[in-house]
Amino acid sequence: MPQETPEDAIDDLDRRVIAALQLNGRAPWSAVGRWVGASETTAQRRYTALRERGLLRVSGTLELDRTREGSSMMVRVQTRPGRGLEAAARFSESPDVRFVAVVTGSADLVVDFVARDNDEMMRMLFTDLPATDLITSTEVVPVIRSFTSAAMWDTGLLPPQAAADLRPAPAPGDRTDRDRAPQALTPLEQEIAAALREDGRTQVSVLARRLNRAESSVARAMDRLISRGILQFRTLVEPSLLGFDAEFMVWLSIQPGQLDAAGRQLAGHPGTKFLSAATGRFNLIGHMVLPRRADLHPYTSNVIGSLPGLIASDVTLHLATVKYSWYRMNRPV
Repeated sequence: MPQETPEDAIDDLDRRVIAALQLNGRAPWSAVGRWVGASETTAQRRYTALRERGLLRVSGTLELDRTREGSSMMVRVQTRPGRGLEAAARFSESPDVRFVAVVTGSADLVVDFVARDNDEMMRMLFTDLPATDLITSTEVVPVIRSFTSAAMWDTGLLPPQAAADLRPAPAPGDRTDRDRAPQALTPLEQEIAAALREDGRTQVSVLARRLNRAESSVARAMDRLISRGILQFRTLVEPSLLGFDAEFMVWLSIQPGQLDAAGRQLAGHPGTKFLSAATGRFNLIGHMVLPRRADLHPYTSNVIGSLPGLIASDVTLHLATVKYSWYRMNRPV
């Protein structure tokens, strides 16, 4: 990911292209061009240039709470003084780790482990935990249900109508059926999800050839995954490139009877990229962005402070994201 000064790296048209792809990473270039004010060819060329420079990546992601593909454990890690970056690098090398951020505050790192069952999670956390020689303490926060995912975040750089036009119907992440039992993926669906994790814009015809499957079968399987809200497409990009210089996580303790109301309220805030219910000391956790760090003061007072049932809150401010949605960022650590 970017090594350049964010303000100098891209222009307004690039930002609009990224914003359109954030709404739907597989949106047709004709639709992208219409909303960004450029031709289809120009929009595609801008995307290609940004991807070649390592500034963005479209990735297919699974909504874990809708499948039986695994569950997430967010781990707050404190490290030995001066060893946080080294520990982050080691965590990022693990195939069991989906996300790693270097943060400041009550933790030094935030790490997201994904495991299929309790036995696998015990192995990750108690037997094969990376960088144990660099860690002084950990706190595990199991994620139990999503209120909103990063794939549903709207940057606000395009008109509100853009989301309705660019996103498929029903929109991925529609939570009207969020209490439906998780569904197991077929072998073909698993193959498609794995391939699209690497490049979410891979054409169906190309995907079918790679998987040695019939194109019609691949197309139908993809449609099923998307329409059920299981497969979503995220555009991985540094928030600072889009004008968000404050990236942070909130860790909230909410009265149990107010958890759903607080989650719905906070999920509707434009700075909320990801928000989930959890268990333990913190039962609501979120990944947020704001234009400036100074905005954190009114945010904690007016947004967090207004949540129903709030007992306690904590904020960890991101210094660097080392691994994001299984993808290791190209930054020195």
